[in-house]
Amino acid sequence: MNKPFTVFMLVKTRASWLALPPPARFAFLDSDIKPLLGKHPGVSLRFFDIEAFATLCTDVLMWQVQDLPHYISLVEGLRETRFWDDYFDVVAILPGVEDGYADHYQQVPIAAR
Repeated sequence: MNKPFTVFMLVKTRASWLALPPPARFAFLDSDIKPLLGKHPGVSLRFFDIEAFATLCTDVLMWQVQDLPHYISLVEGLRETRFWDDYFDVVAILPGVEDGYADHYQQVPIAAR
């Protein structure tokens, strides 16, 4: 299988994050998160704000990676920052493979029909 793994990480902001003024939030992202992402160029991140639409979580991080060890290393790095359990609660981690069912049955994915 040559498809990337997609991992949806549902997170919920904590009061400690919301107490930071926006410039301090961006400074944390620049000092702690961007370098971590730079160490894992095989992992891509998309970030979705959903707090206006849901109560389970406030944000969804969508990670894509070809090789799971790169993702696992990135998560271990995240756990060593204030992101994990200080600024955000990680509510759920949902890994998947896009159109995996179609590959299994050797069919055209529904979205392509």
